[in-house]
Amino acid sequence: MNNVRLSIVFIFSLLIFFSCKNENEKSEIIISNKKQIEVHSKKLNDWFENQFQEEVDDSPMMQTYLGIKTEDYGKWDDISSKKEVQDLEKAKKQLRYLKDSVNVSKLDKATLLSFRLMKMDLENTIEDFQYRFYNYPVNQMHGMQAEIPAFLINMHRIENKSDAEAYVSRLEGVNELFSQLVGNIKIREKNGIVPPKFVFAKVLNDSRNLITGKPFDQSNNESTLLSDFKSKVEKLELPDDEKKVLVSKAETALQEAVKPGYDKLIEILEDQQQRATVDDGAWKFPKGNTFYNNALKRTTTTGISAEEIHQLGLDEVARIHKEMKDIMTELKYEGTLQDFFKFMKEDERFYYNNDEEGKAAYLKRAVGLIDNMKSRMDELFITKPKADIVVKAVEPFREKSAGKAFYQRGTPDGSRPGTYYANLYDMEAMPKYQMEALAYHEGIPGHHMQISIAQELKDVPKFRKFGGYTAYVEGWGLYNEFLPKEIGLYNNPYSDFGRLAMELWRACRLVVDTGIHAKKWTREEGIKYYTDNTPNAESDAIKMVERHIVMPGQATAYKIGMNKILELREASRSKLGNELFDIREFHEVILTNGAVPLTVLEDLVNEWIELKSNSSKIEESS
Repeated sequence: MNNVRLSIVFIFSLLIFFSCKNENEKSEIIISNKKQIEVHSKKLNDWFENQFQEEVDDSPMMQTYLGIKTEDYGKWDDISSKKEVQDLEKAKKQLRYLKDSVNVSKLDKATLLSFRLMKMDLENTIEDFQYRFYNYPVNQMHGMQAEIPAFLINMHRIENKSDAEAYVSRLEGVNELFSQLVGNIKIREKNGIVPPKFVFAKVLNDSRNLITGKPFDQSNNESTLLSDFKSKVEKLELPDDEKKVLVSKAETALQEAVKPGYDKLIEILEDQQQRATVDDGAWKFPKGNTFYNNALKRTTTTGISAEEIHQLGLDEVARIHKEMKDIMTELKYEGTLQDFFKFMKEDERFYYNNDEEGKAAYLKRAVGLIDNMKSRMDELFITKPKADIVVKAVEPFREKSAGKAFYQRGTPDGSRPGTYYANLYDMEAMPKYQMEALAYHEGIPGHHMQISIAQELKDVPKFRKFGGYTAYVEGWGLYNEFLPKEIGLYNNPYSDFGRLAMELWRACRLVVDTGIHAKKWTREEGIKYYTDNTPNAESDAIKMVERHIVMPGQATAYKIGMNKILELREASRSKLGNELFDIREFHEVILTNGAVPLTVLEDLVNEWIELKSNSSKIEESS
């Protein structure tokens, strides 16, 4: 009997021993796996940082955008076609590394997402190399004729004598930079890519404006760049004679480098203008339809076809028109929707005066709208941006051709705030009833919030902090025109009409962009669609259609992105129920991963829904 008891004790001891051993081994395996994941993830994140740093080191202009001053502060980027080939080879090498040297099973969740995004971006870059000439390097929306002076004015800070000398060095480099630009323009013409006729007058006007005034002529006015340089140098604590030397060097560089550079650009544009046609759509390019479908795919980060986008636009226009008619009923307005549009376009109460006093009043109210929204942020968001935002009017030298409004990101260290630019060139295109929607889109809680939070994220590779997907970025901006309505803003029906007018504008973009590039609409047909279906000024319609023409597909991103965010929000609310769904947590998921493709955004939201659901079930069972 005692032997039996001893045997049982012995067996139990063995079981306990092996059980403990197995548990220890399991613990060691878990610890080992965790360590491997930490090591592999760190290695890949270090690689991401090295690749990003190489990009920064290779781009003096990116360094300045990021607020970094190096020995390259006085240089421009290499924009030659040879550089594009070098960049392609670099992308291929990076993709080989990701495919051959990274064990994805050993990555943590955040790093796996970074891997997925980088791999996707590289694959797209390589595939899209065939379309590298399918753009207009100089156009009324983007182009060095305006972007170079804007860069010097807004980005190149002068805080000491060395910075001023770097500014002069950049002026001296404009001639060579524009030689590369002219070369790029010529290459595109050989490949059948020439801007439509309307582009040339606008770009030539911008170019000539930049070489007008002192020291280019004997007028009493200083040129844009000389005025900027002198005002910045004047603020330095330097002896007057040193300031005079710097200004003299700048004047020489403007005459000997900037003017020859712009003269070359003007010459090629005047020459091309004679051969330009009124064919506007991408269909005119070699393999233009294939290119446009690819452009839509990249812009929307979805597989939606041109025909589907066109129909979605028509449907959205019809829905928004109905909501506008509801506001007309609320206001007891008698007449048709077109009558109401005409009333909103023409009634003076909806516009500031087109003078300095009126423009100052517009900017003051825009600041007030953003400040008020700042005070309501806790109702909607957990994470808020640390960076500040300022409101500015678009500078005179580019206001005639620039867009209605836009946002310029600040520096990560906060030394340069984000900027909401309002184009006050034509005050009839900037009605009071659209001010709220514009401020919320470009400022807070729109672009400034999303972009600043992305830049301020911790433990996220820099390529994600500073990258962007148009459908996500602009979808967020448009979504945030609507969001403030849910916390009681837009309490004036005219402002709510303005919000709808802005959304309607983006819905029309789906129709007109696909109309021009897939259905061969003319510029005039596009303009008519806008003026027939929106309350906006004709000048708005002209600018928008001309934007569609030079940026195929880009304008479809806004409504596609907004609709996806709303779709994901409603799906979250439906699956979680009102008790579990938290709008602040939903926005946290949207904002704290940086910009991502819409397909990836959907995955992230679904993961959050599953996590919330599982946590709730565990709490209930306990």
